[in-house]
Amino acid sequence: MQATMMTLPLSIPAILRHAATHHGDTEIVSRGLDGAIFRYDYAGAWRRAQQLAHGLAALGLAHGDRVGTLAWNGHRHLELYYAVAGSGMVCHTINPRLFPEQIAYIINHAGDRVLFVDASFVPLVEQIADRLETVRTVVVLAERAHMPASARLPDLRCYEELIAGRPETFDWPELDENTAAAMCYTSGTTGEPKGVLYSHRSTVLHAITVCMPDVFGLSADSVILPIVPMFHVNAWGIPYAAPMVGAKLVLCGAKLDGASLHELIEAERVTFSAGVPTVWMTLLDWAAANGKSFKGLERVIIGGSALPPVIAERLRAHGVEARQAWGMTETSPAGLANAPKPRHRGLPEAARAALAAKQGRPIFGVEFAVTNASGEEVPHDGVAFGSLQVRGPWITARYHGEAAMRRPARAGWFDTGDVVTMDPDGYVQIVDRTKDVIKSGGEWISSIELENVALAHPAVREAAVVARPDKRWGERPLLIAVLQPGAALSRDAMIAHFTGKVAKWCIPDDLVVVDELPHTATGKLLKTRIRELYAGPATASA
Repeated sequence: MQATMMTLPLSIPAILRHAATHHGDTEIVSRGLDGAIFRYDYAGAWRRAQQLAHGLAALGLAHGDRVGTLAWNGHRHLELYYAVAGSGMVCHTINPRLFPEQIAYIINHAGDRVLFVDASFVPLVEQIADRLETVRTVVVLAERAHMPASARLPDLRCYEELIAGRPETFDWPELDENTAAAMCYTSGTTGEPKGVLYSHRSTVLHAITVCMPDVFGLSADSVILPIVPMFHVNAWGIPYAAPMVGAKLVLCGAKLDGASLHELIEAERVTFSAGVPTVWMTLLDWAAANGKSFKGLERVIIGGSALPPVIAERLRAHGVEARQAWGMTETSPAGLANAPKPRHRGLPEAARAALAAKQGRPIFGVEFAVTNASGEEVPHDGVAFGSLQVRGPWITARYHGEAAMRRPARAGWFDTGDVVTMDPDGYVQIVDRTKDVIKSGGEWISSIELENVALAHPAVREAAVVARPDKRWGERPLLIAVLQPGAALSRDAMIAHFTGKVAKWCIPDDLVVVDELPHTATGKLLKTRIRELYAGPATASA
């Protein structure tokens, strides 16, 4: 027997339409590149998104076309999220922190036809312009008065002129809810970056779920500041979740220093925020140095890398709850959230801190399995560890351009590449990684890529890169090298060798020269032993 329910497809523009209709006067606050504050509301955003949809059509874009963005958190970027997806196109957010060659590869692999860029990223586009194979138009997210001049990109279009005078209503196409809507690339493992395509359905379901009390806990009373960039897994779904509940949305632009963030948090009475641990350490250090506190901030979500207990303690001293969440590009990203259960309320402080240090427990919609080498599930006792497998309606089934998932996994599951334990209450703790990637400030760094660069130096005979714990960034890469006979290599010379070959934030912080490196029986570098010998305790990097 079939149900009698309507079968309206889930769609991204419906979120903003709902906000405009029922929370139309709720503010959106956006800080520009020059620090100026722009204010409007959900009704205004809805009108401008529809004007933009007409502008996209005027650019000759059609159903399925990819539209790339190189932009910080701002109101124009928000409008792109909705207009592009609602028009049946794919909003491809690009991480500008990647090395230029990676960015060029990603744009070409995605097949982006138009790029929308903040003015500050025009020099980056100029640098890679000759390598872009599919891009035919570049639009700058600015008004005419702030348009940059570019000799290499003479036909730059102005965003405000693109939408000016266009109708404020748009006949949105009826889309299958499984239509691709957004796209992000991950470079979390070795090899070239890989694209993940999110659907309207997966995006809406993810947004509904993260609003739940034990995940982000959002409502119309919330004032939300996503510090996590909109190019980082769609700012963890906040640009969809905030309008869904009618919350005030505060967009911080490119100013991520402690003074600028604190000013925005206090001026706009922010109650909820989200970002990687590095951001919070920077903000807390600034607040301590300047005798500042947080009057209205209630809760922050920390993800991207593990939540250091010291950050949780310092936030708690300000009356702010720090809640850890886990996810990855392939999981949209939310999969785990660390909220206590009633039984944990009476735990001693040390036990509560140990629980809070875990990545969290599964949120509804995502299933987790922890398996051994034979594919069998290990006991959920908090001790036995295994490979973390996940599945759900917002988990990728494969990468863009590939017929199936490369990484071997149980049929129908995604292998996260993490080795974890799970306790009887479902709390997951990551204890190792199956691949030796390094997570620094919420960004992945490939150890093999760095090793290959090191081996290109004539003085280096063998090289290993491992993650060294870091109080500021979570992890930083450390290079351990065996030199050619009679050769010498200093730390400064090593850094100079890496400069220009990888992104600046990927360059190893330090160099250790050794006589030999441990190997496995098959001749591979024994990374576990190398970490034991050289990684050491957490340091405080610059």
